[in-house]
Amino acid sequence: MEQDVESPAVIRKPKLPKQVREDLPKQLSETGRAKKIQRYVQKDGKCNVHHGNVRETYRYLTDIFTTLVDLKWRFNLFIFVLVYTVTWLFFGLMWWLIAYLRGDLEHLDNVNDPWTPCVNNLNGFVSAFLFSIETETTIGYGYRVITDKCPEGIVLLLVQSVLGSIVNAFMVGCMFVKISQPKKRAETLVFSTNAVISMRDGRLCLMFRVGDLRNSHIVEASIRAKLIKSKQTKEGEFIPLNQTDINVGYNTGDDRLFLVSPLIICHEINQHSPFWEISQAHLAKEELEIVVILEGMVEATGMTCQARSSYVSSEIKWGYRFMPVLTLEDGFYEVDYNSFHEIYETNTPNCSAKELADMTSRARLPLTWSLASKLSQQGLPESEQEGQEAKTSLEKDEERSQTTERNGDIANLESESKV
Repeated sequence: MEQDVESPAVIRKPKLPKQVREDLPKQLSETGRAKKIQRYVQKDGKCNVHHGNVRETYRYLTDIFTTLVDLKWRFNLFIFVLVYTVTWLFFGLMWWLIAYLRGDLEHLDNVNDPWTPCVNNLNGFVSAFLFSIETETTIGYGYRVITDKCPEGIVLLLVQSVLGSIVNAFMVGCMFVKISQPKKRAETLVFSTNAVISMRDGRLCLMFRVGDLRNSHIVEASIRAKLIKSKQTKEGEFIPLNQTDINVGYNTGDDRLFLVSPLIICHEINQHSPFWEISQAHLAKEELEIVVILEGMVEATGMTCQARSSYVSSEIKWGYRFMPVLTLEDGFYEVDYNSFHEIYETNTPNCSAKELADMTSRARLPLTWSLASKLSQQGLPESEQEGQEAKTSLEKDEERSQTTERNGDIANLESESKV
């Protein structure tokens, strides 16, 4: 199939009326827009699904750590600053309240007064706020200090120290997990723009290419593929966006990758494949999407990384192959990523894999029939020859018996004549 189905040479313009020829591009563009498929997963791996009418919102608060990690950076930074500011203000208010209730603020003007305050040099809310920051962050400038004549201040100091440690552990841990997330590592895991269908080892195969742009490799890399397509059961139940597994080497171990250089992932279209009855013309009309998922551990951090992409029916090219990207240089192999997404056309039947298998089986049937007929034809003469040989042997025996009888009669006649 060297001819492209979508090439404009298929449209014979001279046989069409002038008005139809002028309106043809508009019609093609309208049909192209009408056949646009809503993606389930974007090309960059983001899932195009929004959760609405979630009434049990309290479930997000039960796992507050994951909720904070999943927030966007601007909200995460806002909550980070807000939590620390609120704790400092709260404990600053508590220190000021203790000083106010004990009367420490009333003895500030009397220098010769032997009154011992709860916190030395605390003369208002601002100084109480600064003392709260010094206490929680363990700065300790040495100007404001707590005295041993204030038991309630000692208790408050213990509470603030413990709660401050918890807040530090929670917020710093949240920020650390947020920073060390391997989502950005997936940016250097690339998928080919298109998937292709062509012949490989005499069978139709669906193929796409994956690659890693970094020198640090993905450990224990594995690949999976899902077919997203709505279906209707025999009982009439409609299942939207039904997910079907696409075998990319699970039985043979080919789904476990050594992703040092770009690899072509192959799915053989056989009886167990969802593409068994899909031809080139049928594929152009199908509303389906192939979601590919690459998983592995980041070699530098040991964290699990996942990269996703998808191919709709218009991105599956029938009768094409990928251009080679690996070349042997002086002492090393070089990968040319300029040709990573390039494909070239090749001879591929436009029928489905089922029809191709039927045609090959029919092509083999006359050969078996001819062999059987030859064997049967060779077997019949042997039986006939055996029957003829049996008949000739019987006839010879009868002739011999007749001759012997005749010879006996002649001998008797001669003896009688002599007598």
